[in-house]
Amino acid sequence: MLTTVPRGTKDILPDTIHEWLYLENKIRTLCALYGFNEIRTPIFEHTELFMRGIGETTDVVEKEMYTFPDRGGRSITLRPENTASVVRAYLQNKLYANGSINKFFYIGSMFRYDKPQAGRYREFHQFGVEAIGEQSPLIDAEVISLGDALLKGLGLKDILLKINSVGCPKCRPVYREKLQAFFKDKFAELCKDCQSRYTRNPLRILDCKNPHCKELAEGAPEITDYLCDDCASHFSELQESLTNLGIDFVLDSHLVRGLDYYTKTAFEFKYLPLGAQSAILGGGRYDGLIEECGGDSTPAVGFATGLERVLLALETQKLLPVQNSACDVFIIALGKKAEQAAIKILQQLRSNNLSALMDYAGRSMKSQMKQANKNGAKYAVIIGDNELATANAIVRNMKDSEQMAVPFAALIDKIIFEVNKQ
Repeated sequence: MLTTVPRGTKDILPDTIHEWLYLENKIRTLCALYGFNEIRTPIFEHTELFMRGIGETTDVVEKEMYTFPDRGGRSITLRPENTASVVRAYLQNKLYANGSINKFFYIGSMFRYDKPQAGRYREFHQFGVEAIGEQSPLIDAEVISLGDALLKGLGLKDILLKINSVGCPKCRPVYREKLQAFFKDKFAELCKDCQSRYTRNPLRILDCKNPHCKELAEGAPEITDYLCDDCASHFSELQESLTNLGIDFVLDSHLVRGLDYYTKTAFEFKYLPLGAQSAILGGGRYDGLIEECGGDSTPAVGFATGLERVLLALETQKLLPVQNSACDVFIIALGKKAEQAAIKILQQLRSNNLSALMDYAGRSMKSQMKQANKNGAKYAVIIGDNELATANAIVRNMKDSEQMAVPFAALIDKIIFEVNKQ
């Protein structure tokens, strides 16, 4: 159908764009305070980047990616997330050369073939941060505090932060064996996806959304009981730092997130009023991803949040701003000669940073006055044959209907004065 968007996508129309700009401005202001710099990566990448970076056993790679061959026969994928792309840009452009931590943020479209639902689309917009080059749990705490500051700064309430440690390649194999032993007698009852994960990555069973698999996972061994000394120390210091920052959290030993690259810290903010789809912001540490993508072993941590989900939460709590579509001046031109005078005044007003509109269809004064009201104009400037003959325009205050004759030579200064006075 030529008149409908593809399923799972939507138009962002002028009557809601102010909500997006409000949220994006909040994000950019906050990121500047935390020293995160914006990065923009291509919307599509070589498929191998996501297969290696995200993990072949993830739902994202197995079921959700938009992948296609280009005209050169190369396998291309619309980005389903942006961490792997940021890592690729970091390596390709040798951003590690400064020898210090690199802190990035991004805002952009991502694509996943998922079941459309409230706050979740096949094209969705994501804000995320990545801090690359520092292994201290203090940077984990800073990244989490940025997410906390964003959600609280927007006025959202009923937010719950869950944290966990998913270990590292040193201690995770022991936990894998414990999980496999736990699920061995339950294997036949697992869904087909989890039966496949049993061998390849049993931790992913804990992330399964199938209700029965969730029941089967109750009482599963907790990874925090099998952490190596380094992971245990890292997780303990993170908790201490969050407590010192006054950020409340709960421990969730089944929180593993949906991507394979996570190590040590995993966290998720939930907005409880959204129910089953309550996850609103999440992330963690991914110390092995840079090396997996061809770089040196480099620690890193980050998070991402879907803007549609955040906007839905803001709408639920009635926290979205009201659009201010008012213009400063509407020029009512009556006749061809008046129109030529009007377009010059229009340009002068805009050059002085005043929003100004006019009618181009030669409608009646009554119709143009209705247009001025519809556009929320503060002042109307009326120009007809009489005004041209006397070199005086009529300036009408749309709020109280008072009007005055103003010489053309003084018109711009007078309007600037009146608008600024309001």
